[in-house]
Amino acid sequence: MNAPEKVQLNAAGMSTEVARLQTNMPVPPRFNSAAEERLHRKQRLTAAFRIFGQWGLGEGAAGHITVRDPEHPETFWLNPFGVHFSRIKVSSLIRVDHDGNVIEGDYPVNRAAFAIHSRIHKARPDVVAAAHTHGVYGRAFSALGKPLAMINQDVCAFYNDHVLYDDYGGVVLELDEGERIAAALGPRKAAILRNHGLLTVGGSVDEAAWWYLSMERNCQTQLLAEAAAHGQPLRLVPEDACRQAYSVVGVPYAGWFSFNLLYDKLVGESPDFLN
Repeated sequence: MNAPEKVQLNAAGMSTEVARLQTNMPVPPRFNSAAEERLHRKQRLTAAFRIFGQWGLGEGAAGHITVRDPEHPETFWLNPFGVHFSRIKVSSLIRVDHDGNVIEGDYPVNRAAFAIHSRIHKARPDVVAAAHTHGVYGRAFSALGKPLAMINQDVCAFYNDHVLYDDYGGVVLELDEGERIAAALGPRKAAILRNHGLLTVGGSVDEAAWWYLSMERNCQTQLLAEAAAHGQPLRLVPEDACRQAYSVVGVPYAGWFSFNLLYDKLVGESPDFLN
């Protein structure tokens, strides 16, 4: 995916400036077949659900993460409707097409997932994965009707790379609502959906999931800072520092690398998700 501010990226999605300073870093894998890549994507997708469950990002049956199938990119894998994030396994994922038809799997599809994600995947060929759940802090922040403020290093990952979708029309069941969300998102990696929550996308499940986790945490941080400030203005990171920080923490490699720390931890603690 392309970064804003014209950050130059290497093949791994790391800014070329940082790549010159970092050596012997792991890089995203390459695959010998579509089947091999499909399994990898499904494993990462299932891990993302388990991690979201651990972070308390499940809210009943709400929430979904999707990933394109590498062989049939007009279809995508997502969570089975009505199964808690903490119970999802690789074998329970379903695959749907852009018309909402279940191609593989024994569960129904979440219509809201179809309405939002299918339009984003259709509008953005570069988007491999997209994430949306109803986290507490994302929902709370979305009620403010404003974008994130650049108040610390971590939130600079979203510097000039997220939007506010200010047109909530109820539970998303119609394709035109998904199309408006996709249009508002444009080329960026994240959106705050007013009165609804957060949405993130990425060139891999790893990226999309990490951006969501990071955005949820940054919403929490700003809510805490504003509460502590008692109406006083927050001190912002200078523009030049925002751009520099973004080139380190906001590029695709940063999202991929950060998520893999959580993935390795999950494999060690709960490897059953791979079944």
